[in-house]
Amino acid sequence: MTQQNHDVPDAETYDAAASSLAGQVDDSVMAELLSIRSSIDNIDATLVYLLAERFKATQKVGFLKAAHRLPAGDPGRESAQIARLRRLAEDAHLDPAFAEKFLNFIIGEVIRHHEAIAEDHQAAAEWK
Repeated sequence: MTQQNHDVPDAETYDAAASSLAGQVDDSVMAELLSIRSSIDNIDATLVYLLAERFKATQKVGFLKAAHRLPAGDPGRESAQIARLRRLAEDAHLDPAFAEKFLNFIIGEVIRHHEAIAEDHQAAAEWK
């Protein structure tokens, strides 16, 4: 069982105007800060939904790999994707090393999911 952090508000109680800086900075500065943070919040929400869609697609790949007993990882594809993302990051003026770390984290999670799918698929095949 996982323990929840009760100090962190959930989506229903989230207050976009919450800030430890309230009352410490000029009202116009705070308004501008909250406006920029609102854009950041929208981007974060978009990222979460995009990641969810990405993992739905990679789950389909995992089922296909499991059904055909293919390995969970594909080092050639992973290397090509990392190189591609590094180029995209450079074009977008994002640190390529950060983009690579981010993609490596995602790839690791995808492989972990693919291995779990393969194990479940193998266990189900053994019951038949």
